[in-house]
This record gives sequence, C-alpha cells and structure tokens, in this order.
Amino acid sequence: MVPLMSLLLPILLAAVLVFVASSVIHMLLPYHRTDFAKVPKEDQVMAAIRPFAIPPGEYVIPYAGSPAMMKDPDYLERVKAGPAAFITVAPSAVPTMGAQLALWFAYCVVVGVFAAYVTGSALPAGADALQVFRFSGTVTFISYTVANWQNSIWYRRAWSTTLKNTFDGLVYALLTAGVFSQFWPA
Repeated sequence: MVPLMSLLLPILLAAVLVFVASSVIHMLLPYHRTDFAKVPKEDQVMAAIRPFAIPPGEYVIPYAGSPAMMKDPDYLERVKAGPAAFITVAPSAVPTMGAQLALWFAYCVVVGVFAAYVTGSALPAGADALQVFRFSGTVTFISYTVANWQNSIWYRRAWSTTLKNTFDGLVYALLTAGVFSQFWPA
C-alpha cells in the first residue's frame, strides 16, 4: 500500500493538467458550443417568466409531486399539452467564473485523491507503470464521466452532449493516469 501523502505531487499535478485541458477543451475547441440551444423567442420567454421571480434552483414542468399524482388525469393532460421541461434557474447576475473555476479545480483534486487512494491501496510502491496507469485511469474515467450518464437517462440531456463529456473525461483520465504512472513512488 502506498500512503496517500506520498502521492500528493501526482494528485496536484494531475489536477493542474486536467484543469488546463478542460479550459482548452471548453474555450478553444468548438465541439461544446452546441451543448445548449437558444430558446425560440428568448426575449419573450424571459419577459413572460420574469414576473414569477423564480428563485434559483431546479424545477420540472409539469410537476407531479408523487408517483400517485403521475397517474392523475389532470397531470397527464398537462404533460400531453406540454411543454415538458427540466429547468435550472441561476441567480440573476453578471456571470463570473471565479467560483466555478475554483470548485472545478477542487473537484479535480478530489478525483485525484480518490485515484491515489484506490491505486495506492491496490498497488505497492515500485509497481509497474502500466498497472498504475490502468488503475488510476479507470478511477478517474469513472469519476469524470459515468455519473453524468444518468442525466441523459433521467433528465433527457442530449446523448450527444453526454458523449462529448465522456470524451472529455477520457482525456482527463489519460492525463491523470500518465501523471500517476510517471510519478509513482519507487
């Protein structure tokens, strides 16, 4: 078993590399620009819902409230009439990315900690680099991707977006696995 503290360098280095790679992927490469679409008549839609002052949160329209209500004829009519939507309402403010970027970096560190813990529990110091790559890469791939698949299953997020995010997660996993295999204690 490899102590977690002896893996601090690969944890932090992997987090930095993933942070930089994700910045390049989302800011310079064009393939995520189609993850969201513009609502038709956006200004009118915004003006129509603004008076409701919906607080930030996640909502579903129409809302059933319970499995029993999902069988109610009134609810079923509202579903048929549409539109049906899953909505995330963000605070009304000029967008800033500082807090999200800090949280993303912290998340990358946490993923690295889990990869270090699992890999360090499974392999000794001096383990074969390919084994280190395999263990750490698997843990980070799962961490960055698999939990997102349920958003397409349950919340109807476009599978194309989920597949793009899965590709991103593969890139992050390969970077992390490369760092872990190169900096694994002897």
